[in-house]
Amino acid sequence: MIEILPPCPKCSCEYTYEMNALVVCPECGHEWVPAESGVDAGDAPGERVVKDSVGNVLRDGDSVVVVKALKVKGTPSGIKAGTKVRSIRLVDGVDGHDIDCKVDGFGAMQLKSSVVKKA
Repeated sequence: MIEILPPCPKCSCEYTYEMNALVVCPECGHEWVPAESGVDAGDAPGERVVKDSVGNVLRDGDSVVVVKALKVKGTPSGIKAGTKVRSIRLVDGVDGHDIDCKVDGFGAMQLKSSVVKKA
């Protein structure tokens, strides 16, 4: 069974390919989630959903708990599992770091949603 992928919304190239959950255009390099280009079931277009390590949806201002120990560059100790982080902000970060927050004892930093659990 051959799956037909949508053409690129930017340059209309028909040679798109899948890469994990994204569709990629080889000509212009544009990447997108195929569900965003179609009609979503009740969601606002372009709204990003960030989920924690167990699948709970995260929102700005939530409190989360770190579920695994994290190493932090420049410090002798890292963030221990079970550390509570309050008032998170969801951002489009680099390398999957989609949470902007302040961790007590470490200051401002970005975390990945895959290493936290909603408190």
